Amino acid sequence: MTTHDSGITERTVEARGLAFGILEAGSGPLALCLHGFPDSAWTWRHLLPRLADAGFRAVAPFLRGYAPTAVPEDGCYQTAALGLDANALHEALGGDGDAVIVGHDWGAMGTYIAANAEPERWRRVVGLAVPPGSAMANGFMTYDQLKRSWYMFFFQHPLADLVTGMGDLAFIDRLWEDWSPGYDASEDLPRVKDALRDPANLAAALGYYRATLSGVGVDPALADVQAKGDQIPAQPTLYLHGDQDGCVGVELAEAAGAQMSEPSRVQVVAGTGHFLHLERPDEVNAAILAHLSD
Repeated sequence: MTTHDSGITERTVEARGLAFGILEAGSGPLALCLHGFPDSAWTWRHLLPRLADAGFRAVAPFLRGYAPTAVPEDGCYQTAALGLDANALHEALGGDGDAVIVGHDWGAMGTYIAANAEPERWRRVVGLAVPPGSAMANGFMTYDQLKRSWYMFFFQHPLADLVTGMGDLAFIDRLWEDWSPGYDASEDLPRVKDALRDPANLAAALGYYRATLSGVGVDPALADVQAKGDQIPAQPTLYLHGDQDGCVGVELAEAAGAQMSEPSRVQVVAGTGHFLHLERPDEVNAAILAHLSD
C-alpha cells in the first residue's frame, strides 16, 4: 500500500477473479470512478480528494487489463464485463445502497450497464464524454462521428498494436491532442503510458474496441447484461460533455438530453474537450458533487 501527499492511497482489491489496482481516498458511502481510454485511474486525481472531503469513500480502479490491474485470461473486454466488474467491486469494497458511480469514456459505458443491471447498488450516476441510452449508437453512424472515430477502425487491424506502441506510445500523445485541443497533458500522459506500455496491457486496451466492432472475445452468456447499456439509468443521472470534444461530438450529448427527463440531465461544459474533468476540474467536480450530494 502506498499513500500520496494528496491523501490518495494505492492498493489492490480482488473482484471477479481479478486483482484490481485501485486508488482510494476518504471514508463513507462508496463513490466508484471508472476511467476510459487512453487513460488510467489517475484521471480522477482532482476528483478523488474532493469526494473524500464531501464524505465519500472515493475509489478509482484501473480497468481490467490496465496495469497494475491484471490482464484477464478470458480476454473479455466487452462493456458488459466492465459493468459486472463495477458491481463486483461494489461488493468487494462493502458498498451499500448509498453508493454512487461515475464513469468517463469506456468507464461511462460500464457505469450505465452497472447501474441498469443492479440498480439497488447505486443511488446516483454520472457519465462523462460518452452519452447514455441510444444516443451513441444512433449518432455513431453519421459522417462527422465516423470521421472522429477513425481510430476505432484502425484498432481492428493487427498492425495497430505495433503502431500504437511505437515511440513510447506517441500515438496516444496525438489522440489526447486531438480530443482535448490545447490541454497540457504532461502530468497525465506518463501515468497513462505506465498503464499501457507493456504489450499485454496495450493489447487489452485495444481489445475493448475489437470486442465492440468485431465481436472479439464477446461472451454470448453476457447478452442480457450487454443490452443494459442501451438504457438510460433509472437513477438520477448527470451527463457531462465538452463542447470542443474531438472524440465524441457534442451533438450526441444533445441527442442524449432529448432522451432524459428530470431529475436526470445533460450539462455541456464550454471550452472543454474529451478530458473535461482534467481541463476544468473545479467546474466539472462542482457539478458532480452537487449532483451526488442531493
